[in-house]
Amino acid sequence: MMQLKRKFGDRYDGYRVKKVDPFFLLIPHIMPERVDSQVYFSDEIEITALEKFVREHGETDLPGLKMYHVMIAAMIRLISQKPYLNRFVIHGKIFARNYITISMSIKRGTGEDALTTVVKPRFEPEDTLADVVRKFNEAVEENRKTETENDTDNTATIVGRLPAWLVRWFVAFMFFLDKRGRLPKAINHASPFHTSMFLTNMGSLGIRPIYHHIYEFGTTSVFVGMGKKETVYETKSDGSIIKRRKMGIKVVADERICDGNYYATSMRSLARYLHNPERLLVPPETVVLDDGIDMKGRT
Repeated sequence: MMQLKRKFGDRYDGYRVKKVDPFFLLIPHIMPERVDSQVYFSDEIEITALEKFVREHGETDLPGLKMYHVMIAAMIRLISQKPYLNRFVIHGKIFARNYITISMSIKRGTGEDALTTVVKPRFEPEDTLADVVRKFNEAVEENRKTETENDTDNTATIVGRLPAWLVRWFVAFMFFLDKRGRLPKAINHASPFHTSMFLTNMGSLGIRPIYHHIYEFGTTSVFVGMGKKETVYETKSDGSIIKRRKMGIKVVADERICDGNYYATSMRSLARYLHNPERLLVPPETVVLDDGIDMKGRT
């Protein structure tokens, strides 16, 4: 992702966004917390063609391709074309994130009692589906080594061993530092909550998607849930019945980073990528930059 020269007011993980409607500069002060600002979206995606795509490419040029790979690739492509979705609000200010990561929980093993961890690979806005499969699978394989703990696990283990009163102090101090852009980079790197989007694959558990809250700690502004694949029967206007394959998705997002129309067009774009996954096999023609960043003096 193209890195710009930092200016006063920026953070190491994002550029200050000032070129927006004045109302959006006021909103973070009216709704200072993410719990105040959550909006909800749900949709059902027709996946008949998508399942065929995953099956065919998984047996040829993209071994091991799964539905969640396509979802992650679609989310990255969406960010490349809708950069406002990669913004975050913290301490009353709006920032444009200067990297792309997708966090997702995985099981270290296949058993029901297998430990859970979170992977957070870094991606580029030009990444194709093949890039996503490679990067995500590398992260998963590294974290599924039972003798290996990632940075997230190590941090949680260390903090979890502290007395409760010290944990409360530590977390409060991390909040304090993060609000001022002073959170240690090692913590930011290890934290699954400092990410562009968080994906939860409820379909892997055999259930429909859930609305998952966005965390107050960190910088996540969008949480996407994908559910199980289902067969549904629908009645056409002529009375005939047709069989369709569908998958539900649910999104919880921070309304302070962009307006409702931007979210609506973004969700329609996400659906188009899932309906036409072959578009994810090639890089985007262009990458759209966040026009809320003041570019003067950054190049």
